[in-house]
Amino acid sequence: MAPREDQRFTLSADVVSRVLDGDAVLLDLASGKYLGLNAVATRVWELLGQGQAFGAIRAGLLTEFEVPAAVLDGDLDQLFADLQERALIRPA
Repeated sequence: MAPREDQRFTLSADVVSRVLDGDAVLLDLASGKYLGLNAVATRVWELLGQGQAFGAIRAGLLTEFEVPAAVLDGDLDQLFADLQERALIRPA
């Protein structure tokens, strides 16, 4: 299920992240697993870290990147589901 427009998320305290050449690498210290994020997902990660709500993140991405809204919505649904499944973020 897609997050609500006003939904905020908390980053896991067990995750360490670094941005290298525009892409983020996340290390989940609890599991010892790495996750690489592309430029758009990296921007989402940064905005989540700033405490922005889902709707604000979506709106910002639509202005920053040339992507159709329908494509972005599908990608965001998948990204948020994956991050939550991996326990890297949780609803605030």
